[in-house]
Amino acid sequence: MTIALIIPEEVPTKYWHHLKDGRIQCDLCPRFCKLHEGQRGLCFVRACRNGQIVLTTYGRSSGFCVDPIEKKPLNHFLPGTPVLSFGTAGCNLACKFCQNWDISKSREIDTLADAALPEVIAKAAADLHCRSVAFTYNDPVIFHEYAIDVAKACHERDIKAVAVTAGYVCPEPRAEFYAHMDAANVDLKAFTERFYKYITGSRLQPVLDTLRYIKHETAVWLEITTLLIPGENDSDEEIDQMTRWVVEELGPDVPMHFTAFHPDWKMMDRTPTPPQTLSRARSIALKNGVRYAYTGNVHDPEGNSTYCHHCGKVLIGRDWYELGDWNLTPEGHCRFCDTPCAGVFETQPGIWGSRRLPVRLKDYAVA
Repeated sequence: MTIALIIPEEVPTKYWHHLKDGRIQCDLCPRFCKLHEGQRGLCFVRACRNGQIVLTTYGRSSGFCVDPIEKKPLNHFLPGTPVLSFGTAGCNLACKFCQNWDISKSREIDTLADAALPEVIAKAAADLHCRSVAFTYNDPVIFHEYAIDVAKACHERDIKAVAVTAGYVCPEPRAEFYAHMDAANVDLKAFTERFYKYITGSRLQPVLDTLRYIKHETAVWLEITTLLIPGENDSDEEIDQMTRWVVEELGPDVPMHFTAFHPDWKMMDRTPTPPQTLSRARSIALKNGVRYAYTGNVHDPEGNSTYCHHCGKVLIGRDWYELGDWNLTPEGHCRFCDTPCAGVFETQPGIWGSRRLPVRLKDYAVA
């Protein structure tokens, strides 16, 4: 079956209101961009047109690729399965260290190489035997309407929806968005307002609110990632405070990923994160009660693997994105002591491995 591509140029949105001075305020994220007719928000993809805020990138993607789900990273959500990943252009944060800056900082519509309506994406995911579709590379908050429509189309084919996000969103759109998501990895970029203000151009508190909301008000599976930057957010004190907060506010079962920074975008003068920094952060997290703490972007089978928090045995062995030992029962319990492992598991792990498969969406639709 083929599906026609008819991409709308602009899609009306609902999270905005008029101001007394004639401008329109976007209410999607806590940046609250105030726009005159014809102006775009900082995210670039939401604009003021004909007295309303519209989304200008609906159905337009920066490219599609099948990845291992562990690359998002999600270690407790359908391990070993393939996920169809894509993003758009723009972002509502201004991270100086952005490692997808060619996409998220793009101000060129030409960046959006693939045209794809939600039904086409869902069909492609099904044909490629993907268990989920991930909104990633840039933040799905800014293409809210498109992401929700894709999630709906995927759910009709029993394909899950995954958000990889910084969590910088207002309460009302947040509730609508996560009503359609199955899993999320939220970047907790640091644990100080200073870092968020000067390094990302945003604020910490709304992100903490999003984390609390996902964990306590939804059924969405949640994992957290922190990119550790030498001299910025990698001190023992900050990691200690962050991991204590996670355990106290979210609970011990939320997995945390500590990943390595490499010089990029506007922070080319910084050194890469030493592997021992990631191991140290993981140790602090485990000491503070985080049951599932991981290292990322480095070769570290010990730090990549999942362990039973009760008996300490390996539950899921990992070497990069390749799965090894699998000691979960069909119910998701430890095979050795029958302690439940938190997560969303199938009776058998996937076998996708570390492959990366670029996808052309036009192969799944006709004009």
